[in-house]
Amino acid sequence: MAGRSLLSLFSSVLSTPRSPQDFLALLDPVHSSRQLRGIVTRVERPAPGTATISFRAGSGWRAHEAGQWARIGVDVDGVRQWRSYSLSAAAGADPEITVSDIGTVSGTLVRETEPGDVLFLARPEGDFTLPEHPRPLLMLTAGSGITPVMSMIRTLVARRPDADVVLVHSVRTRADSAFREELEELAQQFPGLRVHHHLTAESGRLDLTGSAAMDGLCPDWRERAAYACGPTGFLDDAEGLWSREVGPEAEGLRIERFQADLTAGVAGAGGVAIFENSDLEVQAAGDLPLLEVAEDAGVAAPSGCRMGICHACLVPLRSGQVTDLRTGEVHGDPGELIQTCVSAAAGPVSLAL
Repeated sequence: MAGRSLLSLFSSVLSTPRSPQDFLALLDPVHSSRQLRGIVTRVERPAPGTATISFRAGSGWRAHEAGQWARIGVDVDGVRQWRSYSLSAAAGADPEITVSDIGTVSGTLVRETEPGDVLFLARPEGDFTLPEHPRPLLMLTAGSGITPVMSMIRTLVARRPDADVVLVHSVRTRADSAFREELEELAQQFPGLRVHHHLTAESGRLDLTGSAAMDGLCPDWRERAAYACGPTGFLDDAEGLWSREVGPEAEGLRIERFQADLTAGVAGAGGVAIFENSDLEVQAAGDLPLLEVAEDAGVAAPSGCRMGICHACLVPLRSGQVTDLRTGEVHGDPGELIQTCVSAAAGPVSLAL
């Protein structure tokens, strides 16, 4: 221990005013005492407009549970922007994300990411995870909503080869299903895994407004622990079906929403957004979340789920009022904590950012 302390002291003296960690970062790009990072190890493009990005995380990363998500930061035109992505790798494996080319950040990841690139990371979060005790499962997904469920399936077949799992995946065509070949192989290897692809280009939208479709695909669906992930309308229909058929609180169904439904709110007038701590003023549209306004301006703003659920984006309001884009309510008092991911400027507004 004494020798190690002397070595640490010696290296600190030699590296002053820099710390030894600063020099380690030159040798290993994921080593940083200031910001958790990951280095891209593999990029695959399994379907048009889709990329699966695997990365090795630096120290400080916490192994994810199947179904969790993490915030990923990338620099776009000199501005670091953060988005939340589900982790599609099995629990305990090196992390990976599967991204669709929708939006600026996701598009940058899909089109430009290559092995050796550095990603900025936050630790895994989320409670859309497997049940503690074994039981029959139903996975109901649409589009990119299959991503966290793939993590669950990959975890289950490795740990419990006899697991009883039914996956119903709604997708436009077979070519659009990013994990189709892997799922078909897994279903052949593990009889307890049954996979149904519902192709909307051939059969139309999966009808969850009544029970007939689910009765045909999985007759015992009411008795299974169910997980659903996908677009808002798809999830709303699933929630309504479970509420009617299983119970008023939709018991037995867990839902993961990728984004908040902001269509119900009435956008305000917008106005100048003042980020006091950053000494910056920008024009903010009345229908754009202040979180995105801040990120577009290069302001480091806290965030998490980006859906108004986790409250990681709470920021004190110094002055002005905001519109809740979920409900249309205009509110705001000095000192009030607002959720920037679902709040837009309703006139001039000042934030402690």
